[in-house]
Amino acid sequence: MHGLTRRDLALAAAAAGLTATAFPAFADDRQPAIIAEGGAAEERIVDTRGAFELAIQQGADFLQATLVATKEGALVARRSAELSETTDVATRPEFAGRRATKTIAGQSVDGWFAEDFTLAEIVTLFAREPEPAAHPQSLRLSGKEPVLSLPDVLQIARDGCVRTGRTIGACLRLAHPARYTGLGLDVVGRLADELNAEGYVAPAAAVWVQGYEADALRAFGRLSHVRRMLMIDAGDADTPARTTTAGLGDIKAYAEAIGPDQALLIDPTAATFPAPTTLALDAHNAGLGVFAHTVRAQNAALPPALRRGGNPNGRGDVGKLLVALFADRVDGVATDLPGEASRARGQVMDALRRAQSRS
Repeated sequence: MHGLTRRDLALAAAAAGLTATAFPAFADDRQPAIIAEGGAAEERIVDTRGAFELAIQQGADFLQATLVATKEGALVARRSAELSETTDVATRPEFAGRRATKTIAGQSVDGWFAEDFTLAEIVTLFAREPEPAAHPQSLRLSGKEPVLSLPDVLQIARDGCVRTGRTIGACLRLAHPARYTGLGLDVVGRLADELNAEGYVAPAAAVWVQGYEADALRAFGRLSHVRRMLMIDAGDADTPARTTTAGLGDIKAYAEAIGPDQALLIDPTAATFPAPTTLALDAHNAGLGVFAHTVRAQNAALPPALRRGGNPNGRGDVGKLLVALFADRVDGVATDLPGEASRARGQVMDALRRAQSRS
């Protein structure tokens, strides 16, 4: 949408249900992407076939999966290397002896860990709802679907392309790759090898490799031409330096995009909602794409101005946050609500087109 001014975007935001504010101008008319974080995980158990297929049906452009490694280094879609929160492993007597206490991200964790299981063993496990308080409706689905391998996730995306006639890609995030290096498992090399074997070999491929560790993204870039995205959380110690002009310039040397926490794009502490920061504009000026993460409906995950009621697991006004992020010129939004994101994106794009036709 060439030529749209900040006033145009403010009017578009207002038309989509937000208070008018000075959003930056869109660079062109490309539709921002919807990344289904773990699939349609508000309605299905995260990282299952059902969640991914529903996300495609609801309009997602990318399926996001976090990857952990098995004993032989195979990659499977789980939120964490500890399996008891997301699978039925604790109920399986044949695996009782695998229980252990390990350190992940500096924290002592008790449970069952993916690297102590072979791929053949892990795919016999069934997914369970990891957040029953936030997603009580998904409890009925616990124990219904098996754990997915990386090739399974890629095949679901490809099947979605055939079924819908749209391009469905994958966003693949390595969980704590430095930890696996310490265990003697080269997860970065394994991911590059598997993507090469599946035909994902070029920057134009419908896949992003995501990570929080810059060294892992650098290493991946030496093995593959697939695009990389540095994830940035609001509370991380290195975030202030990474989000400066100089920091964004440094990121451009090993990643094509950033995945900032939504709170880095829309100030949650501002008296008036929405209050966009300059990060999206600054990152674009540095030549980086911007993909916000992770939009969820629960009050605890929303800015205070959008919370409704006192229950942290209650549903807030997530639609307004989605509209604000799309109006902030991001290249995409990661969410477990791809259906709502699709509607919000449509609102903003329609409002912007109307603003352009009037200019």
